[in-house]
Amino acid sequence: MSGRHILAIDQGTTSSRAMIFDDTGNCVAVAQQEFRQIFPQDGWVEHDPEEIWQSVLSVCREVLQQAEEAGIEVTGIGITNQRETTVVWDRQSGQPLYNAIVWQDRRTAEFCAELKLAGNEERVSERTGLLLDPYFSATKLSWILDHVAGARNKAEVGDLAFGTIDSFLLWRLTGGKSHATDATNASRTMLFNIHSQQWDESLLDLFQIPHSLLPEVKDCSADFGLTTVDLFGRAIPIGGIAGDQQAAAIGQACVEPGMIKSTYGTGCFVLLNTGPTAYRSKNRLLTTVAYRINGRTSYAIEGSIFVAGAAIQWIRDGLKLIHSAGEVEGLAQGLDSNRGVYMVPAFTGLGAPHWDPHARGAIFGLTRDTGIAEIARATLESVGYQTCDLMAAMQRDSGTAPKALRVDGGMVANNWFLQFLADLLDIPVERPQVTETTALGAAYLAGVQFGIFKSLTDIREHWKRDALFTPNLSQDARSKLLHGWQKAISRVLEGGN
Repeated sequence: MSGRHILAIDQGTTSSRAMIFDDTGNCVAVAQQEFRQIFPQDGWVEHDPEEIWQSVLSVCREVLQQAEEAGIEVTGIGITNQRETTVVWDRQSGQPLYNAIVWQDRRTAEFCAELKLAGNEERVSERTGLLLDPYFSATKLSWILDHVAGARNKAEVGDLAFGTIDSFLLWRLTGGKSHATDATNASRTMLFNIHSQQWDESLLDLFQIPHSLLPEVKDCSADFGLTTVDLFGRAIPIGGIAGDQQAAAIGQACVEPGMIKSTYGTGCFVLLNTGPTAYRSKNRLLTTVAYRINGRTSYAIEGSIFVAGAAIQWIRDGLKLIHSAGEVEGLAQGLDSNRGVYMVPAFTGLGAPHWDPHARGAIFGLTRDTGIAEIARATLESVGYQTCDLMAAMQRDSGTAPKALRVDGGMVANNWFLQFLADLLDIPVERPQVTETTALGAAYLAGVQFGIFKSLTDIREHWKRDALFTPNLSQDARSKLLHGWQKAISRVLEGGN
């Protein structure tokens, strides 16, 4: 059983997970640990990098122990991570200068607005495929350099390192020997030219980022170094890295142009594979690197929703309307309609295709009869409506409608939600047997590096469907639902009435 297993580290927004996969994509061991969410001010979201590191160490040791007891030896490691989240650390001590600033964080909204007003968005978008938004790493990094005492001086003399979470973990895993990232994570920093596949000097100047801070950018399948022996009892090679949404697309075997997936975790992210062509969106979607293998880049169009599963978490932990996330399916199913209640979960602004960092959440249509079930259903429906907005924008960009949508992530265990999604999108929705496709994608990338798979096309045969949800809603009913959503979202958008 040895030699054909990969340990996937899936470092997410609310938890760290480690999973061991065999060479057919089956999970043989898993461990997961949540960590704190830190909200210092309205719209600010932070993580403690040391907590993240300890959670990753803990879950890795747990699954390696499970593997050892089962007689399984792990060949190597693949890493996938929450993207855009920004860490700066001292090169000598390895200690972070400040908390990790999370992708959801909106503290640099004013800075982005100033850069837009100065006419910089076209330059940024043309080079990076992104929009000038606090979502991405560049303005977060700039904020740390400007607001942490002594940080900019240390950066300018080469004493500091910057990375997204993958880079920080890689640094720690290799004992500081490897300061690197992959092309997908680099493409989310707003500092990387996705066409030349290099850090862009003009953008470094714009954001005042010293080049010495930056990690080396490698292919998604590459030699990223060895773990130090003290961590796991032996040195384990690291062979794959990709940002979580790109990893999920690979785990879903969306490795051909025209294939599309949607991941429902803390947020929701829809990726459409466009192959070797980097299409510029005309509908405020993002152009991003899907993966880079053997120096060849494949691109994608992406739409990002900031709040999906996080809305369920909010009604559980914030409002305390439910005890567990699983309750929402039964509550939604128990109603014959949404009874005119709509939630817009713009807790940290709105992502694609609206990109309004100042929007805030709201619930509309409340009456004296509104109860927990109506709010739970509206919360679930809001994720479907946001997906519908993204898919419509993608269709306008590509000129073609997708034939089916592959879905994954924690929310897709909810059958009611997936049926609502199929009804709203008016296309079939496919759930795979392995729904933790983010970790699986990282394992596949490492498997390519270690020769377990010849190429990404080899993984297609391992994708298996668990359930199919087909549309079963009249056009009139669908139009009525979408009209109610458009009214609701227009009221929370900046300048809406």
